Amino acid sequence: MTLQKQPTKSLLIAAIFMLLPNLAAAEYRAVNVPKAIVYDSPSAQGKKLYLLGQGYPVEVIVNLAEWVKVRDQQGGLSWIEAKQLCTKRTLLIVSPVEIKQTPKASGAFVAWVEKDVVVDLLEPAKNGWVKVKHRDGLLGFVQVSSVWGL
Repeated sequence: MTLQKQPTKSLLIAAIFMLLPNLAAAEYRAVNVPKAIVYDSPSAQGKKLYLLGQGYPVEVIVNLAEWVKVRDQQGGLSWIEAKQLCTKRTLLIVSPVEIKQTPKASGAFVAWVEKDVVVDLLEPAKNGWVKVKHRDGLLGFVQVSSVWGL
């Protein structure tokens, strides 16, 4: 008969820390209607705060079935009806940026995108770059530091 050792405390701690990035991953959704009203509470009787345009990405903070508490790019917390959101992934350009044909600073120029433009996320970020699609159909890569919603 062989004796099996109990995992050491340090091994258990290491295993927990390996799981943390997956547990802490932010969930993002996009506005799925032309204009979505956000409120200060999870009720249509709440105070209307502002409008978000179609495609605008939001970070999900709390999901209460019919209402979702979200964070916008400015860091503001508000509530939006769940039916006005979709799981499509979009990103918000936070500083003017060039879309490149390849994920390199030396990549060929595709287009210039202004701040506050929404682009579709096509592939997960890798090595500081993310593949996106502009509403005009242009495809390419932008630096992760120039977008919000990852």
